[in-house]
Amino acid sequence: MTEIRMFSAKSYDRVGFDAANADHGHDIVYLEPRLDCQTVGLAAGAEVICAFVNDDLSEPVIDALAAGGTSVIALRCAGFNNVDLDAARRHGMTVVRVPAYSPNAVAEHTLAMILALNRRIHRAYNRVRDGNFSLDGLVGFDLAGKTVGVVGTGKIGAIVARLLWHLRCRVLAVDMFEDEHLLGLGVDYVDLATALSDSDIVTLNCPLTDDTHHMIDADSIATMRRGVMLVNTGRGALVDTAAVIDGLKSGHIGSLALDVYEEESSLFFADRSEEIIDDDVFARLLTFPNVLITAHQAFLTDEALSAIATTTLANVAAVTSGEPCDNVVA
Repeated sequence: MTEIRMFSAKSYDRVGFDAANADHGHDIVYLEPRLDCQTVGLAAGAEVICAFVNDDLSEPVIDALAAGGTSVIALRCAGFNNVDLDAARRHGMTVVRVPAYSPNAVAEHTLAMILALNRRIHRAYNRVRDGNFSLDGLVGFDLAGKTVGVVGTGKIGAIVARLLWHLRCRVLAVDMFEDEHLLGLGVDYVDLATALSDSDIVTLNCPLTDDTHHMIDADSIATMRRGVMLVNTGRGALVDTAAVIDGLKSGHIGSLALDVYEEESSLFFADRSEEIIDDDVFARLLTFPNVLITAHQAFLTDEALSAIATTTLANVAAVTSGEPCDNVVA
């Protein structure tokens, strides 16, 4: 039986992992705190730790994990930009991830944000609850006939592109690798500059790398159509938030939907309703009526949580028993 210390554990994690663990019998210790330099001592003595997207797996944390006897880092997410892989490699640690859990979950949330932001659903909901039935300021537009730039057509982005195509949008895709099915539908692959300049809506569904960090900055925003809708359900650092705020203030960006935020690690996944938010950039975003933010919930479906738990525990079982594992981060 392998002991697993799970950081950033929430109630919905417990449900999925307890069910999936019936097939493995691991000893899972659920820890609510986020993993960082202050909490890493909670992992002492554990061969395996399980981490999520906002856990800190920088070099100092990995050094401390190794000193405490950890040899396996099991990520219950697809991205691994929060892991210092060189440090892990130096300590002989194995890092595994969940490359695909439910691309439909994130893709559907992306579409939901586009529809809600366009038709001002968030504002209409609050108005009706306050007894305000005015329709002023709630005018949207038909998606049919609009041009949408889908940046990243991996498993998630490809579904986003198909959903928008079915809504009769013209879809411009950006990716190093072209999806044959999308090409067959009539989706056009273009470079990023063309997608940004020609699109009424731009949705970011790509991973965070050195090349994509702040791909949406002041210069790229200046090339976009005035009034563009920008949607990010990928990673927070794909956009330069300060530049996006300037775009919103000038009206160049017509509306913004975010499920991720560059500095979300100190905000998301916790109830902070009784606290004063001391992140001035995030607080500024909340002042715009044409901004819709969800707290990194695009993945949050029953199917996705089940798949995450099943794959994570299978990864741990394979690695700790010396069997091949396709989900090792090279």
